[in-house]
Order: sequence, then structure tokens, then C-alpha cells
Amino acid sequence: MGRTSKLTSLNVAAKMVSDGQRIALGGFAVYQRPMAFACELVRQGRRKLTLVGVVNSIEADLLIGAGAVSRIETSYVGLEKYGQARNFRRAVENGVLEAVDYPELLAWDRFRASQEGLPFWPCAFLGGSGVVKYNPDIIPFTCPVTSAMLWAVPPAAPDVVIVHAPMGDEYGNVAFNHPRMLPQSVDITLTRACDTVIVTVEKIVTAREIKQRPHLVEIPAFRTTHIVEAPFGAYPTAMAGLYDCDDAAFADYAKASASAGHFAAWLAQTVKAPAGPAAWPERFGMVRPPSPGNRETPA
Repeated sequence: MGRTSKLTSLNVAAKMVSDGQRIALGGFAVYQRPMAFACELVRQGRRKLTLVGVVNSIEADLLIGAGAVSRIETSYVGLEKYGQARNFRRAVENGVLEAVDYPELLAWDRFRASQEGLPFWPCAFLGGSGVVKYNPDIIPFTCPVTSAMLWAVPPAAPDVVIVHAPMGDEYGNVAFNHPRMLPQSVDITLTRACDTVIVTVEKIVTAREIKQRPHLVEIPAFRTTHIVEAPFGAYPTAMAGLYDCDDAAFADYAKASASAGHFAAWLAQTVKAPAGPAAWPERFGMVRPPSPGNRETPA
């Protein structure tokens, strides 16, 4: 029996996300976020999503500002050196977004709990923490072995996981260049925590090229449901070995998100414009990065 191609368009892949679902977007802070996919969700008008993450940034703020997210469960939402996530802050202050706080390590552990099929992740370091006070989903219990106080942290339980990677083949095998760093490790954990995994990649390469680099394949085909070629799919966040964060684009975004009115106008001019997010890099003079399939990588 022949293998099934999972290659599809961004438009079709985004339709796998329904209103009201729990979704997780890969990457970490301002690195390797699936921005093209987030923009497509905005273009398709998604609503009432719950965003569950580890350390979130512009991808979350964009969706919140567009009215797509009603709840977020994470440890942080911000633009790091580029400033505050103003859409996030404004939505929380106005009571239109429910923000549920978890410490960074536990936010990651929640995906490990989903990966292992556990009903909760045990934690021993929340004593005296305000996180417990304001998060009723974290439940204290007595350890049956030591009688110490522990806390049961709920799994992340995403319905759909979306990550962005350097390259993959049409069958859904996805490779990361070495050295692998924190954003890649987060993505690998996320893709093991869910049955519906969508991967956008900078470049679709041949199955032969993937076979020549089996040590780089971190997401095998059986874990992916859809794969999409999306050059600059993480822009304006950084993509290790291909492009850095675009300071000018981040500054433009931070300025636009200063008010709801300015942000609505910015969305209309960029994300919702006929050319869509694909034209965003060109606006700041970016050129297509070199094909990750042709770069030399350590064995």
C-alpha cells in the first residue's frame, strides 16, 4: 500500500480548527511561532478559542486582538524586548478574556501529562503560591507514599496542535536542523500531546532528502495530520538558522496594538488584506531564506 500525502494548503489546514476548541501554537516567546497559521485563523474568523501554551507572545496577542480567543492558559504573554502584549492586557482588563496562570515549568509539564495520558501532573512546589489561590483547576492532595502535600495540575489537553518547522516531506515527516534548542524541544513535546497535529514548514523537501537525514526527523509522519509549505511561516519571529526576529516588524506591530482602533486598521491592512500575511515580510524588505533542505547540517 502506498503512503498518503498529507500536503495541503494553509486555508484547508486551518479549517481543522473549529470555534470553541482548545489549541496550542508551537514555539517559545518570540521564536518559531506558527504565525502564518495564526493569521489564517484570523482571516477565517475563528471565535471562542482556548489557547493553551508555555510562554506565549505575538501569536497569542494577534489572535486575542482579532477576537479569536476567549481563554488563555499559560505562564506569560508578552513581546519580550519589543514591549507589552497590549491586546492581551486590554482584553483581560476589559473582562473579555479569561487568563489562567501557570508557572512556566508546569505549563510545559501539562503537555507532558497529555503525552502520557495522565489525568493530572503531580507538583510539589506550589505551597504558598498565589497561582493555587487563583486557579481552581489546581487541586491539592496528600501523597499516598510520603503524606506530603502535593498539587494535581490538569493536563493541557489540546484539541489541535500547530507548529512551524524548517522542512518536511509531503507525507508529514518533519525535520529540525541541529543544534536543537528550547523552541524545538517545546514543539516536539506539543506534537506528542495531541492526535491532531498540523505542521507548517519553510520548505517541502523530497522523501529522499528526509531519508538522507533521518537523525533530524523529530516529528514522524504518523504524528502529523496535515503539512503545509509556508515560507516565512514564523515571521516576524525568528527561525533558527534561517532568519532572525524582524525588529522593524515588531516595532510596527507594537505601535499598531496600542489601541483597539489602531489594531483593527492594522489587521485590515496586513492580515486581512487580499495579499494576506504572505506579503508581510516583503513590506519590510525581507527576501526568501535559503532552502533548509540544501543547507549542510552536522551528522
